[in-house]
Amino acid sequence: MGARLRVFLNSAENRTLFELRTAQTVPQRVKDRAEVIRLSHQGMYVEKIAAFFNWHVQTVRDTLHRWQQQGLGGLWDAPRPGPQPRWQPEDIEYLEACLREEPRTYNGPQLANKLETERQVTLSADHLRRVLQKRG
Repeated sequence: MGARLRVFLNSAENRTLFELRTAQTVPQRVKDRAEVIRLSHQGMYVEKIAAFFNWHVQTVRDTLHRWQQQGLGGLWDAPRPGPQPRWQPEDIEYLEACLREEPRTYNGPQLANKLETERQVTLSADHLRRVLQKRG
């Protein structure tokens, strides 16, 4: 068993973490982290919390340390590495407006070409099709 690690919360922090746990728009990982902190505050050992969430003990410890160092902001994930989207929502809205207003129909490669020539955004026809399908 490792060294005892426990978080102490004031009533406002405890209430905020409880509200995070029940919020609709908060990712599940953030909700779980908030509950880990509340359980630590209630006196539950790190090993018991890890067993409860089926996490590794070090994951629970990392979560508690992030709370101590960063506070509420430490509950959210850091930005993921990798390329950022090359298109903006305005680009897709522009294409949707073209599809609604223009009398002609477009296929995927034609839409990708239109987006590249008029908005300087390069997307493959398949990727553009997936983006448009997600938007409905």
